[in-house]
Amino acid sequence: MKKSWLANTFKGDRAIWALVALFMIYSLLAVYSSSVSVAFTKHGGNTTYFLKTQFLMLAFGLSIIIVTHWLPYRIYSSLAGLLLLISIGLLVLTLAIGVRVNEATRWIEIPGTGFRLQTSDVAKVALVIYLARALAQYQNELKDFMLITKYFMLPIAVVCGLILSENLSTSLMIFGMCMIILFIGRVPLKFLLLYVGIAVTGIVLFALLLAVVSPGNNRVKVWKNRIEHYVTGKAEEGENFQSDQAKIAISTGGLIGKAPGKSTQRNMLPQSNSDFIFAIIIEEYGLLFGAIPIILAYMILLFRGIAIAKKCETAFPAFLVLGLVVMIVVQAMLNMLVAVGLFPVTGQTLPLISWGRTSVLVISFSIGAILSVSRVVNARIKAEELPEEEKTDEGEKIYEPATA
Repeated sequence: MKKSWLANTFKGDRAIWALVALFMIYSLLAVYSSSVSVAFTKHGGNTTYFLKTQFLMLAFGLSIIIVTHWLPYRIYSSLAGLLLLISIGLLVLTLAIGVRVNEATRWIEIPGTGFRLQTSDVAKVALVIYLARALAQYQNELKDFMLITKYFMLPIAVVCGLILSENLSTSLMIFGMCMIILFIGRVPLKFLLLYVGIAVTGIVLFALLLAVVSPGNNRVKVWKNRIEHYVTGKAEEGENFQSDQAKIAISTGGLIGKAPGKSTQRNMLPQSNSDFIFAIIIEEYGLLFGAIPIILAYMILLFRGIAIAKKCETAFPAFLVLGLVVMIVVQAMLNMLVAVGLFPVTGQTLPLISWGRTSVLVISFSIGAILSVSRVVNARIKAEELPEEEKTDEGEKIYEPATA
């Protein structure tokens, strides 16, 4: 029986494709609703500005997913080192000539386009691919402390260190994500606890050094204030404005929400379409139709990733899928915890839902890579299930040979 065009175009795990569609639907609805006021005031009355840009980015992201999921995942293994070096170069370039916004330099602006690339997002996914390759390569040597330090922790330290001065929350998130990946990869827990202790000490010493060398540097003050305000629950008037407005949005949303487009806090939240979009979704759709479906969607993505990894015959694709899924889910959980007031403000977007550019592209690439592994795994399983007499030379080649 001849397969449909859809079946031939969208290969891999069907549940993940369904989740992609769900995330994009929520994204378009929530971005449009949450950004109407901002678009009207900042873009000359064009209330659909953010909707149009998000639609274009999601369309481009979907194209990336389709193209990427057709590429053989072995490509990422062979390019892991090069991708990491390029991402480190971009981070250095950002510190040197990056665009400064809100007293932080996190973006490189591509001349003539107005497009700003957030290089930490690129470095994050490059580091995950590198760790997947390294874990596969050194599976039998993971009890060697010096080897782990040289081939795992040194690249992590370089990436996190370059991000640290301008974006502490992202640096900590990437470090934590890497520790989870290394734990899954069977690196001894005692090593990981030691590295965490070293990292905490390094951050404290760096903050003290920065405060002495550059007393007027606002980043250290911002870090200190955020931690103090979160721990004590006290802040000067206006300093917890966004968190307070998000809590109001969530509390007034209740169980079933105010209905789409009926948010009032969107007019108060400066980052209503990005960092705090989860709060607006709850306000409009409530816990039943907003919070719970989104949380379940990310949990399903995590479980589907684990299921795909279990079916892999070799180490690299399994660690690649697990690493990318952990990256996406950790970022999503942090965003939602911030929105409900259970975590200090981090500036992390909600993957594939928040308005964004670099984030949408990076997450799309990551999902495409996960689906690439899934496509190969499914093809192998189908080929193995065929009766011996039905197997042909062509049928034997529908999946890629196993590699480390």
